[in-house]
Amino acid sequence: MRAVPTWIDKVHDRDKVEQCIYDLAFRPDGSQLIVAAGNRVLVYDTADGTLIQPLKGHKDTVYCVAYAKDGKRFASGSADKSIIIWTSKLEGILKYTHNDSIQCVAYNPVTHQLASCSSGDFGLWSPEQKSVSKHKVSSKITCCGWTNDGQYLALGMMNGVVSIRNKNGEEKVKIERPGGSSSPIWSIAWNPSKDEHNDILAVADWGQRLSFYQLSGKQMGKDRQLNFDPCCVSFFSKGEYIVMGGSDKQASLYTKDGVRLGTIGEQSSWVWTCRVKPDSNYVVLGCQDGTIAFFQLIFSTVHGLYKDRYAYRDSMTDVIVQHLITEQKVRIKCRELVKKIAIYRSRLAIQLPEKILIYELHSDDSSDMHYRVKEKICKRFECNLLVVCSQHIILCQEKRLQCLSFTAVREKEWLMESLIRYIKVIGGPSGREGLLVGLKNGAILKIFVDNPFAITLLKQNTSVRCLDMSTSRSKLAVVDEHNTCLVYDINTKELLFQEPNANSVAWNTQCEDMLCFSGSGYLNIKASNFPVHQQKLQGFVVGYNGSKIFCLHVYSMAAVEVPQSAPMYQYLERRMFQEAYQIACLGVTDNDWKDLATEALEGLDFHTAKKERKKRGESNNQLFLADVYAYQGKFHEAAKLYRKTGHDSRALSMYTDLRMFEYAKDFLGSADPKDTKLLMKKQADWAKNSKEPRAAADMYLTAGEHMKAIEIIGEHGWMDMLIDLARKLDKAEREPLSRCAVFFKKFNHHGYAAEIYNKMGDLKALVQLHVDARHWDEAFSLVEKHSQFRDDVYVPYAQWLAEHDRFEEAQRAFHKAGRQAEAVRVLEQLTHNAVVESRFNDASYYYWMLSMQCLDIARDNTEKKEEMLKKFHSFQHLAELYHVYHSVHRYMSEPFSSNMPEILFNISRFLFHNLTRDAPMGISKVDTLYALAKQSKLLGAYKVARHAFEKLQGLKIPSRYQDSMELSCLTVRSKPYRDSEDLIPMCYRCSTNNPLLNNQGNSCINCRQPFIYSASSYEVLPLVEFYLEDDISDEEAVSLIDLEVPRVQTNSSWQEMSSAESQCLRMDDGTEDPEDDPFTAKLSFEQGGRAFVPVLVNRAVLRSMSRRDVLIKRWPRPLSWQYYRSLLPDVSITMCPSCFQMFHSEDYELLVLQHNCCPYCRRPIDEPS
Repeated sequence: MRAVPTWIDKVHDRDKVEQCIYDLAFRPDGSQLIVAAGNRVLVYDTADGTLIQPLKGHKDTVYCVAYAKDGKRFASGSADKSIIIWTSKLEGILKYTHNDSIQCVAYNPVTHQLASCSSGDFGLWSPEQKSVSKHKVSSKITCCGWTNDGQYLALGMMNGVVSIRNKNGEEKVKIERPGGSSSPIWSIAWNPSKDEHNDILAVADWGQRLSFYQLSGKQMGKDRQLNFDPCCVSFFSKGEYIVMGGSDKQASLYTKDGVRLGTIGEQSSWVWTCRVKPDSNYVVLGCQDGTIAFFQLIFSTVHGLYKDRYAYRDSMTDVIVQHLITEQKVRIKCRELVKKIAIYRSRLAIQLPEKILIYELHSDDSSDMHYRVKEKICKRFECNLLVVCSQHIILCQEKRLQCLSFTAVREKEWLMESLIRYIKVIGGPSGREGLLVGLKNGAILKIFVDNPFAITLLKQNTSVRCLDMSTSRSKLAVVDEHNTCLVYDINTKELLFQEPNANSVAWNTQCEDMLCFSGSGYLNIKASNFPVHQQKLQGFVVGYNGSKIFCLHVYSMAAVEVPQSAPMYQYLERRMFQEAYQIACLGVTDNDWKDLATEALEGLDFHTAKKERKKRGESNNQLFLADVYAYQGKFHEAAKLYRKTGHDSRALSMYTDLRMFEYAKDFLGSADPKDTKLLMKKQADWAKNSKEPRAAADMYLTAGEHMKAIEIIGEHGWMDMLIDLARKLDKAEREPLSRCAVFFKKFNHHGYAAEIYNKMGDLKALVQLHVDARHWDEAFSLVEKHSQFRDDVYVPYAQWLAEHDRFEEAQRAFHKAGRQAEAVRVLEQLTHNAVVESRFNDASYYYWMLSMQCLDIARDNTEKKEEMLKKFHSFQHLAELYHVYHSVHRYMSEPFSSNMPEILFNISRFLFHNLTRDAPMGISKVDTLYALAKQSKLLGAYKVARHAFEKLQGLKIPSRYQDSMELSCLTVRSKPYRDSEDLIPMCYRCSTNNPLLNNQGNSCINCRQPFIYSASSYEVLPLVEFYLEDDISDEEAVSLIDLEVPRVQTNSSWQEMSSAESQCLRMDDGTEDPEDDPFTAKLSFEQGGRAFVPVLVNRAVLRSMSRRDVLIKRWPRPLSWQYYRSLLPDVSITMCPSCFQMFHSEDYELLVLQHNCCPYCRRPIDEPS
């Protein structure tokens, strides 16, 4: 462990007097450091030690600071008896006081409750509380700390007592230390580790002891003697280490159990406080003389490797030995700082501060992991590197190597000419092992532990970083300071090759010519002098055994299984079969083994081929001899031996591979027909490859390989041959027939394809054929017989129509296919296009169709019913607006209009009443108001005209209307401010004359009854909508209306009437009293309030109605029917049975004659209702 200073600052006041640093606190994200210095709170940037801001608020020395876990606020406590709460933006927000100076503060990690402790009491404050709850104590509190779950608060006191309180301040546990008041508790800290089963409290007192307690008050282990007065205890974020400082003028690192590991930083005065930066290895110290020192702790890797055993340091005091093959692990607890580790064969050496422990394996078993202590060398050693052999340990200190026996007797010593950079045991007899040593000056030496003289193997110009020697000791691999891997021949000192980007190297312990090296995120494997094979790998290569590579990445060692196929094939390419066999033995796939055998036979290396066959378990020598004959060209002898050993198929394969089909036929003779077919098939394959397709097709047909024959015939377009073959095939042979049909489709012979699908009975494929060929009539006729294919036909038909700009037909086709979403999408696009292109009549029609689509969806889909009905009413309204605006737009944009002024006046007035809010896209308020103003002026409705012109003045007028509008606006002011009485509309329900500009819109101002308009002239029709009582169904209502109950008629006669003053005669013309008509009686009552009261009829009223006076809108479900009563039977009204729009009969007949359909929904006149 090394401590590297990051930054240091010294705090003075204005008079240059040193200010003692009593406490420190980190912001939870580690970005800021809060410092209690003098009577100020200082805020530092932890990255570089920059002072961000000094905070002034206290009048005396600040003793303590603490930051809340959520990072929103921090607190400071002072000798001025006050606590100040600061925000993360460094603003003071709250201040409260105690009766004595504040000694310590601590935030609850969960609830963010603040504990503030003074000499005589402690207080608990939380943001939601208005007051601070305070609790008296018997002794001065020196330190405090919350448990990780925030349930308990520990208080350290001057009288040597630790009091553990709950969140309400009640004492639950009291720990009395043996020293009493002579050993005041100066610092406590709870272990923050989440792995501990119990809450562990570290307690440091001025009896110079460190102790650990559970929450229950039970002590864990014995007291640790410190030999200094501790002032501060602080855990690392994960609880693995403790930092402690005090009167020894330094901060020290300890394990979580209190074992001292080393010094962090020596200072010139007492260390009053130390803290660890959250989730990092940075430590900050605060000293008596005002020094703030920020250190980074670097924990180096201490480890050792020998073949498949890897030993490494864990938690600074433990050693873990890992078997890299079996993945077994064993932990050795040393309870002291582990400084060095070395492992060799059955030996394990561990260097501790004051001794070296030598362990040995319990048995010679290669998988044994039980180590026991063999020797203890109780002596302090200073060394850079430690190596262990069978009977010795080797200590390396800069240029010096010392060989010691296990009894600490120094037997040998070697002094090098340069610093030792690398040392490794390369094996040898027990007590006579060899060492490989690399020096900084580039020299590489071999040393035997029983020889006082070092042997120089070679010397290079660059410093050595890593070394390894091949198994036969003939080659040496070196990684130098420039990350270059150099391989030398030890005997000749010749450089064999070099490779760049290497940080470590290792020879394969089972293969002389293979090594691997790592670097730049890649693993490189090199066999002999072949090119390097690369694959991605992070870390350092430290060993190579067979097919396993041992790699160290950060702190973990892993065994990576690497297939040896690549180097094996490199040897095979050079026809080095023996070497390839050796590589294959390290680990390759079964196919690689077969390739090796085949290559060896082809290269006439029968020895290697035979070894490979034996490895695979083949021991038949005659079969092997047959293979040899085949490779030597003695084919007939090989065929005889194959037959003799029962491997006729091999002989047949040999002849066919050599295209010796006649010999193959002779070999088969009158053998199994299956073999004859196989031979024919192979001959056909050969004919195909020889570019004789027709012969190959005939052979395939003879061999029964119809699919292959069809492929060849189809590829070459021989349709006559394909038709004959298709007609000969049985209908059960579906796959060949389907393939024939595919080729017929490809070459546009749809009739033959249809014939095949009919033969197979594959109706789905037949439908798809007609669809793909765009033969819609045939497809529709199939759908009429088989409705399950409706979707398969109508959906592509609709798409085809849409692609050919026949959108309305496409929409209907989607509708027929039941694809409502697609039908709606097409309609929406058509509608949008019509509006953009100012085709408002089309837009009206499309909106009407959209509304009917929504009605269909509402009927079929209950989940979307509400949404679709809402859309239905919206689209119906838009359809009517665009239908009306079509006439206004034509009037404004065309020089002549076919509409009468009264019609244009009614239309523009109707539209104006519906444009009180935002106008739909494409509908112009200016055009509407201008048309209304002009027609009003023309018809004598001057009041309406003036109102329209006033409205226009608030809108942006196109320049082409500007002059005429201004002139009209002036001239209309010369007219009387009234409207012609001939134009005033009347409500047929309450007989009220309504103003032309109605604040109720298109409803009566008196009874609120909506007006019913003619869809052509937009005059008010003498119709009143009525509603049925709840218990009357639509069917019953229609049957009651159809009864046609006759009314009693009275005869005309003269009647005499007398009074006191006069006598007169009156002619009774038989006019029926309104009270005699039950429906009229329903209309004539006085309206009360502003709400609309509909006309509600019962069965008696329905019976009294005449069928010719009632119009019914028979909406499809889920809508209800609508009923209308004509109050002027002489006025003939016609209703379209499709869109339910009302017309004066004469207008409707004229429009139908003009358009041959309904002018609103475009329903053809000859279409049945």
